[in-house]
Amino acid sequence: MPLRVTFLGTAGAVPTTNRNPSGIHVAREGEELLFDAGEGTQRQMMRFGTGFSISHLFVTHLHGDHVLGIPGLLQTMDFNDREESLAVHTPHGTRRQLKGLVNALGNRPSFPVRINEVGDGDVAYRADEFEVRAFGTDHDTQSVGYALVEDDRKGRFDREHAEELGVPVGPKFSKLHNGEPVELEDGTVVDPEQVVGEPRPGRSLVYTGDTRPTVATIEAADEPDLLIHDATFAEDRADRAAKTAHSTAQQAAEIANRAGTDRLALMHISSRYAGHTGDHLAEARDVFDGEVFVPEDGDVIELEYMDADET
Repeated sequence: MPLRVTFLGTAGAVPTTNRNPSGIHVAREGEELLFDAGEGTQRQMMRFGTGFSISHLFVTHLHGDHVLGIPGLLQTMDFNDREESLAVHTPHGTRRQLKGLVNALGNRPSFPVRINEVGDGDVAYRADEFEVRAFGTDHDTQSVGYALVEDDRKGRFDREHAEELGVPVGPKFSKLHNGEPVELEDGTVVDPEQVVGEPRPGRSLVYTGDTRPTVATIEAADEPDLLIHDATFAEDRADRAAKTAHSTAQQAAEIANRAGTDRLALMHISSRYAGHTGDHLAEARDVFDGEVFVPEDGDVIELEYMDADET
């Protein structure tokens, strides 16, 4: 069951020849989600082979480098005869502006587009085995970040011990694994706790969008497998970061440490650093002991379960 993250756009407000404005595609067991859609996102989706079958679009804020790709993306979906509805999640107070973007070309899409406003602590989307939560961020406009958090998985089933207890191979195994006690032929009752281990955590990722460092990011998920954090500037522009409501790579690394993640992606790189992100990496690694990287457009990360080697 892959959880695949494709970086469609990793630039700051000004794109470069190598970096498109913000966009992240996430695929999980047949469901596809998009986080932000900067200008040219539909071309990036074609270029990197994600396709257009997204069911939900999560917008962090309505600055152009995060939303100007929406009209073109919707038009492309229309040309492809899309019929399925698309849910678009946007910060509280921005529905009217977003609706204007959806209808920017003068024609409403031929498929349903539902706009949902979200704020700090809201569950933007609840699926069968995961949810996407919004959390508050600190930018110079209405903004949120998003955390995709999978449900806990069942504990590991100890088949050998179950057989030792006399449980016959078959349906009773499934009942025990599903949390139901079973009765054996001799009247003995075997409880799930005897043969099923503790629940195992699912995977999670956190995407901040544009923001200053915040406690809300730390609390968005419990030790996320991946934190994708604003790192627009290196420390040489720390004053500029504070003034424009962004973060430096070092600040992102400090948040990563406190969040308990093992993997940090530095995003939204200012065009001032075109072709050179060495300072970002060096400054983050001075603070953060886990894996830190500056993704390029088209990079793909697959998140595995922590106990994948045991499954």
